[in-house]
Amino acid sequence: MRELTRTNDVIFISFLEHRLGEEGIDVLVLDQFTSVLEGSAGAIPRRLMVLEDDYPAACKVLAEAESLRS
Repeated sequence: MRELTRTNDVIFISFLEHRLGEEGIDVLVLDQFTSVLEGSAGAIPRRLMVLEDDYPAACKVLAEAESLRS
């Protein structure tokens, strides 16, 4: 697996999960519960992971999503 992005923005992570799923790209979100264990819900960025073979297509989805963000 390869890290696609890392962010504290849970809404953006959720949106990316949805968009990647629409494209048939499986995702894994790491560190989503670590912040809670540490006692500060947004302190530790969550990492969105995709399969190495899906990485190029996932980068295109990420770029599209980031352009909608600003």
